[in-house]
Amino acid sequence: MTAQKLHLDHLVVTARTLDEGTQYVADALGVTPAGGGAHPLMRTHNRLLNLWGGVYLEVLAIDPEAHAQPAETAIAPRPRLFALDAPETHARLAGGPYLSHWVARVERPKNLPRWREQYPERIAPVVPMSRGDFAWSLTVPDDGAFPAWLGAGDGIAPSLIQWDTALHPSAVLPEAEVALKSLKGFHPQPDLIREQLEWLGAAHLIALDTSLDSARLVAEFETPAGLRSLR
Repeated sequence: MTAQKLHLDHLVVTARTLDEGTQYVADALGVTPAGGGAHPLMRTHNRLLNLWGGVYLEVLAIDPEAHAQPAETAIAPRPRLFALDAPETHARLAGGPYLSHWVARVERPKNLPRWREQYPERIAPVVPMSRGDFAWSLTVPDDGAFPAWLGAGDGIAPSLIQWDTALHPSAVLPEAEVALKSLKGFHPQPDLIREQLEWLGAAHLIALDTSLDSARLVAEFETPAGLRSLR
């Protein structure tokens, strides 16, 4: 088990389009995400909403203007992160945007790439990414799927991030007067998820529940209009 506990970095709402995902969050929380930008490596783009306590909410969608790798390179583009290319994701998105995932932050002096080298069976490959003034390292399985432990995943086990610049998005996003109250994960194999969370040092960040027979995330927020939720 890791000796250093992780911190919640951000939540992820997946959508077919940014406008659709932004409207979903605005309707649910009463506040509209803004800012963000493109991730050329992953061919995605996002909008962000600041949450209290150094946490933020990301609305993520496939970027329709992103260009695939030129054909003459004979290199296929890597799968997009957070299972965005998976047929199961596309089928679920037909019913609208949803809270799909969460990301835990690895603070220094722990080094995320080195940690992964020590435990490759536990931690997915680390991919360097950047956007504007921000640079970070994020765990992304080679197939673009959600992180999993012994086959259990489905977005309930977190991806890991380490910021490689001093600046964090929450420091520059406008205040939204929204605070995350709780994060709950429903999963039919909670013991496997819990074991991985405890090993990572992230078990304190999410409550696990077995009352549903499929994997789901539910987050509850304190907003100026009262308690609201995303799922």
